[in-house]
Amino acid sequence: QVQLVESGGGLVQAGGSLTLSCAASRSIFRINVMAWYRQAPGKQRELVAAITTSGSTNYADSVKGRFTISRDNAKNTAYLQMNSLNPEDTAVYYCRYYVPEVNFTSWGQGTQVTVSS
Repeated sequence: QVQLVESGGGLVQAGGSLTLSCAASRSIFRINVMAWYRQAPGKQRELVAAITTSGSTNYADSVKGRFTISRDNAKNTAYLQMNSLNPEDTAVYYCRYYVPEVNFTSWGQGTQVTVSS
């Protein structure tokens, strides 16, 4: 299996920045996707950003221009740089590793991001 360890969450004032990290224990499949999701209380979990092994990215409209997803394949680690944060970004952020070809998914435990006004 693949275990994911997340870090970087915390409390930040509106307009500030945070960087989240997600380290995978291993990456057996060469073609895979790492992604960040978030879930606010009482709301559905939503995709924030995703990145493939080759570097192709996808972002939710709400974070385009503010968030940047990246990955270091040698370290099996994904990052989410979050700038210009606002209170609407407050949520638990989850890392996901998945391999579409074999329908495999692994989820991180989640890290809390709280943005105060």
